[in-house]
Amino acid sequence: MATNGRGGDPIIRVRGLTVDFGGPAVLENLDIDIERGEILAIVGASGTGKSVLMRAILGLVQPRAGTIEAFGETFGRDGPSLEVERRWGVLFQFGALFSSLTVAQNVAVPMHEFLNLPDALVNGLAGIKIELVGLKEWDFEKYPAQLSGGMIKRAALARALALDPEVVFLDEPTAGLDPIAASEFDALIADLRNTLGLTVVMVTHDLDTLHAIVDRVAVIGERRILVEGDLDTMRRFDHPWVKSYFGGERARAAFR
Repeated sequence: MATNGRGGDPIIRVRGLTVDFGGPAVLENLDIDIERGEILAIVGASGTGKSVLMRAILGLVQPRAGTIEAFGETFGRDGPSLEVERRWGVLFQFGALFSSLTVAQNVAVPMHEFLNLPDALVNGLAGIKIELVGLKEWDFEKYPAQLSGGMIKRAALARALALDPEVVFLDEPTAGLDPIAASEFDALIADLRNTLGLTVVMVTHDLDTLHAIVDRVAVIGERRILVEGDLDTMRRFDHPWVKSYFGGERARAAFR
């Protein structure tokens, strides 16, 4: 597991978060802090609310109760302000690129939405972001249908970085990638965190990712955070799912 060597006050605080969709709560009275500069992985069994937590922080899901503080601004049911939204980027699980736009046009979308810049400057900045994630100049004018799965992830990451965010949220960033592409993407995330000073929050099931680049893990279960800490903490925690996930054969192979 990586260590970031950072510290200080949390950049995001979640307190008492409760989310439902007209039925039983998916998350209930959940608390979590996200520390500046860390790579935090949110894990848990399917259906436990990992992506719901991320979307609630982003303001894409309206909580029934609780507060979220990001960059000193506190919000709840009304969601974050535009100023807060400009300070984070999001990579959704399947990239969520606009199929009718080229890679460069996709990356430029947030700049056109939030910034008042000449088109030539936007195009230049988009090119810088695209090359930052390891794509080439000849990829700029490709459409999503012309990209491999790994290239789609990289293009979507370039768009997430378009506004120079302080925090990047990643939903299953290595899902669907072969082991080599997944390892390369992990390395890219770690390099970007280190060079740009990013805070990274990812929902993931990838045990190799947890071993390679994650500083801290938070496990969701029973509608709350069951445990958080490093991998040694996970392996010592006495809970059936946590023991199975972090102590099973696949985990032992990944952490060997």
